[in-house]
Amino acid sequence: MSGNVPMREVARRAFAREYNDASYTFKESDDERAPLYLLLPTGERANRVFLVGTLTEKEDVGEDSEYWRGRIVDPTGTFFTYAGQYQPEAASALRELEPPAYVAVVGKPRTYETDDGSVNVSVRPESISAVDAETRDRWVVETARRTLERVEAFDDEGNEYALMAREEYDLPMEEYTDAAIAALESLDAGDELEEEEAPA
Repeated sequence: MSGNVPMREVARRAFAREYNDASYTFKESDDERAPLYLLLPTGERANRVFLVGTLTEKEDVGEDSEYWRGRIVDPTGTFFTYAGQYQPEAASALRELEPPAYVAVVGKPRTYETDDGSVNVSVRPESISAVDAETRDRWVVETARRTLERVEAFDDEGNEYALMAREEYDLPMEEYTDAAIAALESLDAGDELEEEEAPA
């Protein structure tokens, strides 16, 4: 491969609890094609994200053309994802899927400022696919592990993204430790989707 071909960024795992606290984006060079990163509060940069959760709602919010909004819930909170004509595969998936359904999403972080000045974060999906409960559970376990590793490394000298996160957010790391542990504990508490579908 030639040196001019940009490598795709690794899709980072984060729980909704942490993802929704992220608001700061940055580039690492002045090149107009340089990737835009979302800074996670635990000290990781994310140009792409990988999440798995329960699609609980979907709605076509487009006016002139289809523009789908999906609400995806993990054990710690909610992700919102938006797909339209520029994400045809993801938009088609949202159109076809019937909530509630487990889904895996790979996409780009998107931030937008609201009228009151706060920043909301969503995911612009590259792909959305239906998955099973086992895949969702594995994602929770692995995402908890990655989150706890980031928290553990947060105070390491030379951890430049943690330093940046400390300056930008100043959020208590125990919140993310607690969220990761609670997510793991939720797996033992049973499966909310199967409970919803079980006959009364």
